[in-house]
Amino acid sequence: MSSQPIEIKGSKKSIFLDKVKKLLPEGGNLNLCLTCGACSSGCPATGLENMDPRKFLRMAALGMDEEIMSTPWVWMCTMCTRCIYVCPMKIDIPQLVFNARNSWPREERPKGIMGSCDMALKNDTCSAMGTPENDFRFVVEDVLEEYQEAQPEFKDMQAPINKEGAEFFLNQNSREPVTEPDEMVPLWKILHLVGADWTYGTKGWAAENYCMFLADNESWEHIVRVKAKAVDDLKNKVWLNTE
Repeated sequence: MSSQPIEIKGSKKSIFLDKVKKLLPEGGNLNLCLTCGACSSGCPATGLENMDPRKFLRMAALGMDEEIMSTPWVWMCTMCTRCIYVCPMKIDIPQLVFNARNSWPREERPKGIMGSCDMALKNDTCSAMGTPENDFRFVVEDVLEEYQEAQPEFKDMQAPINKEGAEFFLNQNSREPVTEPDEMVPLWKILHLVGADWTYGTKGWAAENYCMFLADNESWEHIVRVKAKAVDDLKNKVWLNTE
């Protein structure tokens, strides 16, 4: 954990604190924090950029808007919510992080996350790799045929696409069909062996949502709605997201 002291600059009213208080439990009382450090002890981002969850929370409680809204540490948080799980007061630090991210001008946010979000918005596959519907279908059918022929014990294995009424609508990591197509097969085998009734959709098949990590609420919602509509259109019962 960092040993650097917090420097309080000025005494102006905190706009940031007023905004996030509405989203926190117990009326947004950040003074619930016991400064026990449990949040920092298990955080994979502790120590990066001279920051950790406990320090970040105390800076928010002290109204240090400028520091909170400018530290690149907010982009290193994985949003794993481990800090909430171990916090005895259940303070939602990731919500604070998300709102700090949202305060950044969009063009100044990390280019990798922003690029993946923008790519996912290009078509209804929602793929962060920009994979169109026909390419996804081709890869799935080609890989399936290869394994059916190479492994006779799985000659009857299927990887359905756009199957109406299937119980499970399966999402897939965007990268795998493009760079690691063989990585899709183990899950197919499991679903085959247990007799699951499942399908991919040519629309909304990509599992991740980088727009969420970008704190782009409008784009995040758009991606979710496209995926939800794909599930509804196929009349599937369960949306199974592998991410």
